[in-house]
Amino acid sequence: MAQSKSSKAWLNRHVNDRFVQQARAQGLRSRAAFKLQEIAERDRLLRPGVRVVDLGAAPGGWSQVAASKVQPHGKVVAIDLLEIAPISGVHVVRGDFRDPAVRAAVHAALEGPADVVLCDMLPNLSGIASVDQAQAAALTELALDFCGLSLKPGGAFLVKVFQGVAFNEVLAAMKQRFRTVATRKPAASRGESRETYLLGRGLQNTHASSEPRDTGDFGLES
Repeated sequence: MAQSKSSKAWLNRHVNDRFVQQARAQGLRSRAAFKLQEIAERDRLLRPGVRVVDLGAAPGGWSQVAASKVQPHGKVVAIDLLEIAPISGVHVVRGDFRDPAVRAAVHAALEGPADVVLCDMLPNLSGIASVDQAQAAALTELALDFCGLSLKPGGAFLVKVFQGVAFNEVLAAMKQRFRTVATRKPAASRGESRETYLLGRGLQNTHASSEPRDTGDFGLES
């Protein structure tokens, strides 16, 4: 089937994207790695010895960056429904992060709660902005539930969100859980994209919270 003009334009832009080219040159699995690099360096988020969980990690670009920054003695666990090819310094858990067995495997691999939770994932997109924003917001709520169970008090959470009708609700939810919340728009995030990142620091002591809600199958994408 012939490609549409919009598909061809996206492909050309992607191929010529400087971050795509740099990622290939540096052996990184995605251009998204540069988003985490910038935020981590600006906010001193990842340091040697830190224990990190990367939610919806496939193909592994963020996990690669995290692993390079937490050594020596740090640990990185990558979780995804999709298979992730092995990454040096990363323990991969294939499954749904809402599953108690998956959380138990993460806790065992980290030998305790996480210091940092990363979340750069998306639900499968419909192309309808209001629907996609609502789905992404619900996914962020699930990731916040994960933080309440698997992130240590005082820990940090970096999550991709989208400007739109649900943004204020997501921001409010973050502010309820963390002492400080900052907005970040890294250079590798395309200017026309509605995506932005929220960095919550200082998780309130929520480990006694209830089990996460089951809001359905999002068909997660990283």
